[in-house]
Amino acid sequence: MPQLTWQKSSFSGGGEGNCVELAATAPDRIHLRESDHPHEIATATPRALANLLYSLKAGGSAR
Repeated sequence: MPQLTWQKSSFSGGGEGNCVELAATAPDRIHLRESDHPHEIATATPRALANLLYSLKAGGSAR
């Protein structure tokens, strides 16, 4: 995996951990991690992540 440049979510709390971080590898992968567990990385396509977020915001379950 190439060196990733992580960005902290604007919805994450202060500097005390509990932060979701994102990194993208062009053109079709988004990597997510929890700042407390930086070696545990989930990878998704932009479409799959968008569908998950849409479902969570709607109060349903992800498909």
